[in-house]
Amino acid sequence: MARVTALHSARGDRVRVELDGAPWRTLPAAALVSARLTVGVELNRARARELVQAIRRAEALGAATRALARRDRSVVGLAEYLARRGVARKERADAVERLGDLGYLDDARFAVGRARSLAERGYGDDAVRFELEREGVAPDQIEAAVAGLAGERERALAVLRGSRTPLAGIRKLAAKGFSADSIEAASAAARIDSSAD
Repeated sequence: MARVTALHSARGDRVRVELDGAPWRTLPAAALVSARLTVGVELNRARARELVQAIRRAEALGAATRALARRDRSVVGLAEYLARRGVARKERADAVERLGDLGYLDDARFAVGRARSLAERGYGDDAVRFELEREGVAPDQIEAAVAGLAGERERALAVLRGSRTPLAGIRKLAAKGFSADSIEAASAAARIDSSAD
């Protein structure tokens, strides 16, 4: 059986491992801690299996935290992201659960932020709902996020005012998921504004 003879810090959160005085591998520090791999420990079959599982968990958690560092995601969105990157189901579920427990994943917070971002980019409530549903957000969280937005009619009027022509504005509103009622109300308000000028 090989024995761990040295552990050396490496770039990031990784550690270079020596077995029987010879370089072996560079591994995530979290995996070494989880597998209790320290200098003097024998790397037998059971410890090797434990180390492989710890490496998989550490890599899944690392991929998940890097994904969240780039942008907020829903629980479903993060799980799908990890699945696309080949993370096994158990490790994926463990990473998502752990990040949820630590507060890094919060569908209600995600829904509010994503809804606000879409509304600022000119999307209507229906498009916001569709996007949040696609991200796996629960219906009550979707409705709470949409309820927190500025009124759809006011947002529609702003889009119309920024359009070159009324027809172009109406087309844009329809394409961006505004309701027929909001489009109609904004069009009427825009006509009143233009007749007052």
